[in-house]
Amino acid sequence: MAMTPLLGRSSSLRTWSVSAVVATTSIVLWACQAPSASAQRIVEKIESRCPLGYVDMLNGKCSTLGMMTHTVQVIDGRSCPSGWLDVGGGYCRKQ
Repeated sequence: MAMTPLLGRSSSLRTWSVSAVVATTSIVLWACQAPSASAQRIVEKIESRCPLGYVDMLNGKCSTLGMMTHTVQVIDGRSCPSGWLDVGGGYCRKQ
């Protein structure tokens, strides 16, 4: 005689496990988001050219192609703060 599994208990545990994995993954991804002045390999193309050290990817982004990582921040038409160097493209890079 074959035994059938208890669908109610098994499926509720499975649903809880999937929910826990999704919640944990969401928290980890949210915590790993880079702040605006952290090291970046890919930045948004703000002006007509990319910052020094970045290559135009022709999709509105500039990339170092994984070769290096720079700490950059957007300057929004202002001058760079002390300790930062204007690299063009609307960005400053930490010296």
